[in-house]
Amino acid sequence: MYSLAFSILFVSFIVLTLIVRFWLASRHIRHVLAHRSAVPAEFAEKIPLAAHQKAADYTVARTKFGLLTLLVNTVVLVGFTLLGGLQWLSVELFKLTGPGMVYQLALLAAFAAVSGVIDLPFDYYKQFGLEQRFGFNKMSRGLFFVDLIKWTAIGAGIALPLVWVVLTLMAKAGDQWWLYAWLVMIGYQLLMMVLAPNLIMPLFNKFTPLEDPSLKARIEGLMTRVGFAARGLFVMDGSKRSAHGNAYFSGFGANKRIVFFDTLLSRLQPQEIEAVLAHELGHFKLKHIIKRITMMFAISLAFLALLGYLKNQLWFYTGLGVDPLLLPGQGNDAMVLLLFMLVLPVFTFLFGPLTSISSRKHEFEADAFAAKHTDARDLVSALVKMYEDNASTLTPDPLHSAFYDSHPPASVRIRHLHAAAA
Repeated sequence: MYSLAFSILFVSFIVLTLIVRFWLASRHIRHVLAHRSAVPAEFAEKIPLAAHQKAADYTVARTKFGLLTLLVNTVVLVGFTLLGGLQWLSVELFKLTGPGMVYQLALLAAFAAVSGVIDLPFDYYKQFGLEQRFGFNKMSRGLFFVDLIKWTAIGAGIALPLVWVVLTLMAKAGDQWWLYAWLVMIGYQLLMMVLAPNLIMPLFNKFTPLEDPSLKARIEGLMTRVGFAARGLFVMDGSKRSAHGNAYFSGFGANKRIVFFDTLLSRLQPQEIEAVLAHELGHFKLKHIIKRITMMFAISLAFLALLGYLKNQLWFYTGLGVDPLLLPGQGNDAMVLLLFMLVLPVFTFLFGPLTSISSRKHEFEADAFAAKHTDARDLVSALVKMYEDNASTLTPDPLHSAFYDSHPPASVRIRHLHAAAA
């Protein structure tokens, strides 16, 4: 009875999610197209009509592609769960491996492989169809597949040991396994903050020290004014993959590094680069990074506690098309991890705007920080160039933006900066 009720609840949330996503997307498309013919007044002297129309077309194309991907992912989700895909995969692997850790790791690896094969055509089209059509793709097909192989190898090398530890805790650490697993995952995530910028990212991009002496002096002056210390200033060859530009800092403690995309440096003036960096440093100085990490850790603890409860609930398995009793003597830990990972986004989707609200609040605060330590007009001019270069729409649907966007709409954000400049 409980399993049937959970199946109905699961299907209901899938349908509700689809309805809301398609409704928001259709609103967004109509709103963008309705404003395609004219650049908004506050941008009319800065962004050409052709660039505005390109951004509108790019936004519509991306939104439609997202809907297609959503439909396919939903079919795959139902196929894995209610239609018995995971159950079949589990039984077949059990026949080959028998009970034990090998079976559980094989189940997780097989699921990842199947999912990767399904996603591959969409990733390929996004890069060489969508991005290339609008002039953003700079990646060769050879590099695309080299990256794929590298990420697969790195993912397996990093994920399998972590999964092995978590599965061991689930099997042997008693009812409080989820608390120990949470501590392990925190340690893992903190370790990755150190390893990723220093060991993993250099496998994909070349990082060279910033050489422009005047720009370097300007940035170091900003860092001194705001009290920020970094291990180095680097330029990343992002242009070998994409025409999009950005700047960020990575690591924590003594390992913090500031990184600029070469595409960003080639487009912005020194004072604009300084203003963009001031915004990013604002996130650090205002403790946005710590707040986000703390919130992420708290949410992961709550989800792991929930997983600890669901692990022993038969209705959770059977309600999602899995009969664990078909595997006598075999734990279901790998299966419950997969099921939880698959259904969690369905039940948490409607809470997405809460994250967006918090993120947009942080963006306004970081903009205000940048306006305090640099000229707000420089940040405005930098943002306008970045909106144009990245084909970011200036006229998003307000409701779609409120639901999804981590950054405020361009007009609202720039209005705040003009007020700060005044």
